[in-house]
This record gives sequence, structure tokens and C-alpha cells, in this order.
Amino acid sequence: MGKRARTSGEHTTTFKVVAGITLPIFGAMADIRVRNPEALPAAGPFVLAPNHYSEIDPIIMGIATWKSGRAPHFMAKASLWKIPILRGVLNGLKQIPVERERSARSGTPMQAAAKVIEDQGSVIVYPEGSLTRDPDLWPMRGKSGAVRLAKTAGIPLIPAAHWGTQRLMPRYGRGIRPIPRKRIDVVFGEPLDLSDVSDAHNQAQVSKATERLMAEISKLAGELRGLEPPLERWNPSSAGQSETGRFSG
Repeated sequence: MGKRARTSGEHTTTFKVVAGITLPIFGAMADIRVRNPEALPAAGPFVLAPNHYSEIDPIIMGIATWKSGRAPHFMAKASLWKIPILRGVLNGLKQIPVERERSARSGTPMQAAAKVIEDQGSVIVYPEGSLTRDPDLWPMRGKSGAVRLAKTAGIPLIPAAHWGTQRLMPRYGRGIRPIPRKRIDVVFGEPLDLSDVSDAHNQAQVSKATERLMAEISKLAGELRGLEPPLERWNPSSAGQSETGRFSG
């Protein structure tokens, strides 16, 4: 994979410091191979929507995005900002705090994401909302946030998938397994066509686009796994599972 020039303004001191620490550490533990990095715009804002099955996914996707020439910005649980040292790093990286409770600061995440987009940055949104409940780690039913954000801002929505992260840290694993060195594959897809969504408030259209997004993410995951993804996404409610938090299964 050839190196791509970074967007002016994204290559900040904080990102350089974090990348300088993170890349060698994770490079020693995993061979992270990125397919189709050209799918990420060389400049300008976009929403990236990957699959999610390990708590270490954000680091892997962040590395893949950085190696592809762009700086990653995540929507992360607000509780992380309660850790003093980590709070300074997260703010320096312009990460986006999200409260789990709907009533808490309901407008803040989208406002923070809009600011990143205004600054021509990328926003990485996990459309599943939490680690997949699917027993075989396929993407489960998606939520509409990624589609709504991309449509509201009028920017590309790019599906993505990765495979191999679970060997480094299993779903809800208690630690990283660095030995032997793992192979992790990441692929970026082509922008999702949202021309059939008239606006971000049309629930029926947004729901169809979200299902189309999850189907594309599943297809990309299937390409990495060498398997056909299930035609129907796992639904936690139908399986009697909670939508968020740890679960058994």
C-alpha cells in the first residue's frame, strides 16, 4: 500500500505523538493490512461506518485510517472523559463524547460531530451501537446515526470492515493476546448511495439506507473472511438480549 499525503491541518502535534506511540506498539502485535485506502477522500469530511466486535476495534480502525492518510475522530462513550489524563488526549484528538442516556446532553454528540465535519475532518461511527451480539461476529442490526449524520452534512458515507481483531482481543476479552503476532485485514468500501433519502428526518428512507449500509458492511466482512454473510442481520431484541453493555453468548 502506497503512502498517501495527509490533509492539511489533520497532522496535528497530538495526533503525531499518539501515532508515534501507538503504531510501533500495535505493529509489534499485529500485521494490519489495509485494502482500498483510496476509498477514503484525500481531503474533506466524511463518515466512516465499520463493523464492531472487539473493544480494541477503535484502535485498529484508527490506525488503518491514519495509515490511509486521514486522521480518525470517533464517537466514544462519555465516561472516558472522566479519566483526567485520557480526557486531555481525547480533547486534543477532537474525539466526540457520547452519553449513553438519551436524556443527557442529547444534542451534544451531533453538535461535536458537526464541528469536526466543519473543520473538514472524518467522523467514525459504529452503526451497530455496541459490540455485535451475533454468535459468529457478523454485523448485527444497525442504528440510523451514521446515515443521518452523512445525509445532514451532505458528505460521503463509507462502509468499512475488518477481520482478525478478535484474535488480538476477543469480544469482551480481559486482555490483549500479543503473541504470536496476529494478522488483521481492513477494507474500505465505496461511498454508499444516499440519493434515495430525501432528508435525514424521513424515517422510512433512513431505515432502508441503514439496512443497505449494514448489508454492505457485511459484504465487506464476508470478503475478508472468505464466507457469505447471513442474509438477515442479528436482532438483539428478538434474541432477548440487551442493546448495550456486556452480555452472555
